[in-house]
Amino acid sequence: MQGNAPMPESSPTGQVADAPAGNWVDRYAPAIARPYLRLSRADRPIGTWLLLLPCWWGLTLAMLHDQAPRWEDVWIAFGCGIGAWLMRGAGCTWNDITDRHIDGSVARTRSRPIPSGQVSVAQAVIWMVTQALFALMILLSFNTAAITLGVVALLPVAIYPFAKRFTWWPQVFLGLAFNWGALLVWTAHSGSLGWPAVILYLAGICWTIFYDTIYAHQDKEDDALIGVKSTALLFGDDTARWLKYFLAGTVTLMALAVIAAMLPGASMLALVVALAGPGLMGWHMAWQLRGFDHMDNERMLRLFRSNRNTGLIPLIPLLLALLV
Repeated sequence: MQGNAPMPESSPTGQVADAPAGNWVDRYAPAIARPYLRLSRADRPIGTWLLLLPCWWGLTLAMLHDQAPRWEDVWIAFGCGIGAWLMRGAGCTWNDITDRHIDGSVARTRSRPIPSGQVSVAQAVIWMVTQALFALMILLSFNTAAITLGVVALLPVAIYPFAKRFTWWPQVFLGLAFNWGALLVWTAHSGSLGWPAVILYLAGICWTIFYDTIYAHQDKEDDALIGVKSTALLFGDDTARWLKYFLAGTVTLMALAVIAAMLPGASMLALVVALAGPGLMGWHMAWQLRGFDHMDNERMLRLFRSNRNTGLIPLIPLLLALLV
């Protein structure tokens, strides 16, 4: 899809325009559940991965820090998976409630459940609260400090949908919300927040600005017409240069987080293995930049979705470092 080519309208079955063809929601979910699962973006799982992966980074880094992995960490990792699915769903539902008038004016989003009439606002609110309550049940299984951080996380989640109305940098607010798990899960393992987790959180924010700027280029023409802001509009034709800065920030900050977590107690071999994580992540981000073409919407969507692999890559060396 090139340039201003229109996105398809909502199909008679209610499929969302930018959902992958043949996704499990459209093929297998009961018809009554499909609009709600679409509200939660269950037909587009990449967002759940992008919310989950910083949680797993934080957990792995915390285990490297104290060299004390325990069986409880298995539940933390599993609980994060369920919680990420639920909170991503609740956050997307909130986003669609607040953006319902904007979404109806944007080609890519007018087929979403609320603007297309599949779900009412009242039904969406009930669905959002239901998901959040189930996520709360998981959060309450963690320690008190982690629970407190989980409650505070609602603030950036609540603010994010409005950010594009008052700043050219809404991707920063998305980063604040999507990477909170790095702080929360470090604390769930360690019992208190540490500086390595904060540095890792900043690395995640840089990564979020990188991938969500790529994503935002799909909507830049519509966004400009209706008056909402994004880094894609701010950077324009200079986007590739800006993305290089956020690539460098991601890799540098993640490497600093690893060093801060592992020194002085780790062996040199373990440190080298762990530092391969941010290095390989940076290589994958550089690969995305080589394929970057902000005039090709289909390519932008493919590159954005490839960030699941970007976030998985550093986990492998980090986990291997635990064994060294």
